[in-house]
Amino acid sequence: MKQVDGEKLLASLGEGVSQLRGRLTPDAPMDRVTWFQAGGLAELMFQPHDTDDLVAFLKLLPEEVPLTVVGVGSNLLVRDGGIQGVVVRLSAKGFGQVELAGENRIRAGAICPDKYVAAMAMDNGIGGFHFYYGIPGSIGGAVRMNAGANGGETAARLVEVDVVDRKGNVSTLSNAEMGYSYRHSSVSENLIFTSAVFQGYPEDKAKIRADMDAVRHHRETVQPIKEKTGGSTFKNPDGHSAWELIDEAGCRGLMIGGAQMSALHCNFMINVGHATGYDLEYLGETVRQRVFEHSGIKLEWEIRRIGGFMPGSEVKPFMGTVSA
Repeated sequence: MKQVDGEKLLASLGEGVSQLRGRLTPDAPMDRVTWFQAGGLAELMFQPHDTDDLVAFLKLLPEEVPLTVVGVGSNLLVRDGGIQGVVVRLSAKGFGQVELAGENRIRAGAICPDKYVAAMAMDNGIGGFHFYYGIPGSIGGAVRMNAGANGGETAARLVEVDVVDRKGNVSTLSNAEMGYSYRHSSVSENLIFTSAVFQGYPEDKAKIRADMDAVRHHRETVQPIKEKTGGSTFKNPDGHSAWELIDEAGCRGLMIGGAQMSALHCNFMINVGHATGYDLEYLGETVRQRVFEHSGIKLEWEIRRIGGFMPGSEVKPFMGTVSA
């Protein structure tokens, strides 16, 4: 992967960038963005002021320049070689709102934390959102990956999502157009989610609070929430729990460099010191290999991995020993 050169890329966009209201950062350190606190540089990061600002930027951006969208960085592993092209990171000021949008409906900006939607729902007696209280991410990521926990998932609550495409065109997608399946949607990676509308149902506030308290207690008891982690590392295969497969393969507490599979919850990968992106991904692929050798089951990553490897430090799926 070639070296990133953010200043050169910024200059290539021309004088139109002076009209933008958002922040442009060449050679942006992604270890300050991800919860793992690891990874290389983004060639150029843009934090738009609002949707109009995002549209204006995209109309300036040549189609051949790679574009990557990130949220709060909770479910993200950035490789040490960094990210070529532009990383769009939505701002909390422009995309972090949460408000009522009709009877038992909530509209939330893409960067709004999931738990804020859960709190808004509880305050207004809207059921069906308690599971968001335990998901450490933002609404954009939740909509993209059909995030779920504690018996609930995004696909059951989403009504529609506002999006901006690569050319700066604004549109709205319905739930049916998202192509949802377990922890997955089939919409294009080039679409940027800006806000979403969700539908709940009337429910007693005390019941909602009790459900949210149960979610909080579960997280505090069995998940390493105070560590530098990205949440669940692997998806649960049909009929199995990923953590049980990892535990049975002897990978609880397994450490490579500064990365470790948590001893508290072994489907959580954590940065215990100064782990690199290489350490984290190498550990994950080692776990996948050992689980496959022990059970014949191929775990699929739930954490999103982006960017390029440093030369000579590539990580092969399953360590290159079996087909991914």
